[in-house]
Amino acid sequence: MELLPLVCLCLLSCSGDGSVVVTVEEGSDAMLPCSINTKENIEKLTFDWKKGGLEVFFYQNGKHYNNGGRTGQDKQFQGRVFHFEDELKHGNASIKISRTQLTDSGNYACTFPPNRSPSSVTLHVGAAPRPSVTILNGTKDWVLLQCEAHGDPLPTVEWKDSDNNTLNADSPQISERRGRSYITVNVTVTKTGSYSCVATQGTLSHQIGSQIYVPLAGQWYLNIQTIIHGF
Repeated sequence: MELLPLVCLCLLSCSGDGSVVVTVEEGSDAMLPCSINTKENIEKLTFDWKKGGLEVFFYQNGKHYNNGGRTGQDKQFQGRVFHFEDELKHGNASIKISRTQLTDSGNYACTFPPNRSPSSVTLHVGAAPRPSVTILNGTKDWVLLQCEAHGDPLPTVEWKDSDNNTLNADSPQISERRGRSYITVNVTVTKTGSYSCVATQGTLSHQIGSQIYVPLAGQWYLNIQTIIHGF
């Protein structure tokens, strides 16, 4: 039995036509919302989720794909789509798609037949996770920082200082690993402070960043030398 989560690990927004947009990282869970405004009990009613011509989840009077009561679910969604049983009495027909894949992206419709307008949800899978930031090298006078990010579409990456000024970084480098594209951007800093790497996907209206603190260059260099040489 699935319980409606208190926190949805996804980004919800509204498009210009009022439909809901859900943006998640690949491999995470996505909750697609759908409910009756009157909050009436729908345990004995029917609701149907489709993605284009694909059958995602069909519920009818307690029978659905996950309890052996229904057949016809598209193979792409088998074993990954769940409803919130305890919320049906409140008119909630939302579903959760677990372990999202890039191919799950698209437009979904939730329908209560008959004579009810369908709810529209657009799912984007591929939101960039928090970038990885590391110290690559340095001397008493400078430190080389590296930021690596991925997502679909591949994000743009910027380095910023504590005043939110964009730094003059090296040219982005694109690499491929296990079928996934990564973008890497290095920057050299010469002052103590906090530095942020920001990954932006404009088409998804998604932005996320990671921060790293660089201490006094001389102190950082001394600490590294102590580790290397055992002073």
